[in-house]
Amino acid sequence: MKRVMINTILACLSLLIGVSVASAEEELGIFERILTASGSYESTVVKFEEALNQSNFVIHGMRDMYSPDGIQKSRIWVMTHPDYMAATAGEPSNSISGQVLRMAVYEFGPGKKTYINVANPVAHAYVYYGKSKKADHIVATAKKVLDEMKQIASAVPGTTESLQLEPRRTAKTLMKFNGDGPAKMMAGFANWQGNQDPIIEDEDPSDFAKIVRDVEKALSAKGDTGAKDRSGWDIVAKIDFGDAVYFGISNSYTESKTIRINSDFRSDGKADEAPFPGTDHVSAMPLEVLVVNKGDTVEVVQYGEMWRMQLYYWDSGYLAFTKNAAVPALIENSIENAVNEEEGW
Repeated sequence: MKRVMINTILACLSLLIGVSVASAEEELGIFERILTASGSYESTVVKFEEALNQSNFVIHGMRDMYSPDGIQKSRIWVMTHPDYMAATAGEPSNSISGQVLRMAVYEFGPGKKTYINVANPVAHAYVYYGKSKKADHIVATAKKVLDEMKQIASAVPGTTESLQLEPRRTAKTLMKFNGDGPAKMMAGFANWQGNQDPIIEDEDPSDFAKIVRDVEKALSAKGDTGAKDRSGWDIVAKIDFGDAVYFGISNSYTESKTIRINSDFRSDGKADEAPFPGTDHVSAMPLEVLVVNKGDTVEVVQYGEMWRMQLYYWDSGYLAFTKNAAVPALIENSIENAVNEEEGW
């Protein structure tokens, strides 16, 4: 009898370990497609916005994304959720990017159908909070937030789904994400925190509010001037987290470049009527400029764009990265120049 009980316990432990390992090795997409709409792009946007406006999400901004050659329409929404913000309370003030949520409606593939996807909050929770003491709670809350996103999408006529989109990575990889494969050195072998590149460092924390105003003014000064000019930016969303402020910015140049780069060497979803499969990556936008009050200093930072490009666009293929190796630096320089154009910096 004892031997039977021991064997039963061992079998159960073996099963549990197997489940745990399988879960740890399960790949998460940095994006997740959650609905194939049955209606037009325009009707999908209307129904989606109706449901979103009745949800628990706080909407901070929306943008119609630039479409190369005007072919495939897409729109993104930038939002936060009070439960997720509560779950991440007490985390470092410069980690606020992990709390910013994005959803997208876009045209894609044969027949130019309309889809809804999200910048997967669970994958992002592992990237920004995977090493936190509260990681389990934060990830669990991110899963609940994702479920609420799916509930919003389910109000739109169509077929609900849960498709992990490329780039896909394991939770273990996301927790220490510092680049991909042989290109890690291009991302500086550093995680999100090590890729926060300072634009301004101020030694007087009492300047925080003024610096926030000045950064907003500087980023708004020129505005988006089209797909051939990277120098002007639009502020898509401004989110105040108390001791840190998030500016989500974008322009047609960056949108065009990222969509084209991700489309060049992809075959999935490429069709005559929809030649840019990279449109399914628009929820990677907007880019971030953070103003962070660290207590003894105030920093204005952006992310190393090569790190960000690898996080969101690695499925473009290594050839696409080498072909466009200068693009991340051009975008970084454009953001830095825009912020530093404010008089006195």
